[in-house]
Amino acid sequence: MGLFEDAEAFLKAARVEFEEAVARSDIVRIRDSAEKAWNAVVHSTNCLLLALTGKLPMSHYERRVMLREVEKTNPRAKELGLRDRYMARFRVLHGEVFYEGVVDVEEIKLELERVDEFIKDAKKLSLSHTQQF
Repeated sequence: MGLFEDAEAFLKAARVEFEEAVARSDIVRIRDSAEKAWNAVVHSTNCLLLALTGKLPMSHYERRVMLREVEKTNPRAKELGLRDRYMARFRVLHGEVFYEGVVDVEEIKLELERVDEFIKDAKKLSLSHTQQF
């Protein structure tokens, strides 16, 4: 589960960088922290999809398509709303904060928590799938 470890490491780095950047009012580093958090989502999604499909997606588009297909056949994945959650983190962390420069500290704090929840849910679903075999 190396990708999950990578995801957790990116989230940890994002949180540290975010707190330091907020204390210094460093907008560039706040934006960088959001990108690290987004990378945590990407890594955890890759690990989940690899566990569920045996394939590693090569792009954001492939991740969305694969998540859509997984939700068609895996009721738990659909129940968790992983595709929608993936796309929400993409929009806010990668799109709004990192690229557009929308820096709302309270919103980013919430997003960091949601990334943590996403990783945990992806990891549980991945482990439950691997234990079936």
